[in-house]
Amino acid sequence: MTEIDSRTEAALKGVVNDLVAGWNRHDPVAFARPFALDADFTNVFGMCAKGRDTIVRFHAPIFETIFKDSLLAATETTIRMLRPDIAAVDLRWEMTGARDPLGNDWPMRRGLMNLVVTREGASWLIAIMHNMDLPDESLVNAQKKLSPA
Repeated sequence: MTEIDSRTEAALKGVVNDLVAGWNRHDPVAFARPFALDADFTNVFGMCAKGRDTIVRFHAPIFETIFKDSLLAATETTIRMLRPDIAAVDLRWEMTGARDPLGNDWPMRRGLMNLVVTREGASWLIAIMHNMDLPDESLVNAQKKLSPA
């Protein structure tokens, strides 16, 4: 495992901040900007988008409908350098103000984004993103009792 220096850590946290800021502006172009041109994106429903342009087109309609009033917050970011030019970034998140795909209010959500971020010249870009909803905290606590670490 490669150690992370403060400049790289700041750059990777900047990728996360840009992603969250683009979401909260409900701007599909700004949201997709931190992704590599050939990025792979998978949402919480297992739906995939390949490439930055497709990620923009994928998010445009949902930012105008079910997520138009949503607010995304990054609650915890963990970075592991795999190589000097590749990082695994886990982003725990919370979201309020969303509607589910059927149009119903979607209570506060918690989830995890797993990002593979690569250095492309002077920039860091998301090559792969998998997103998932996390279960209710009571289920998490019950599982912790069954599987203590």
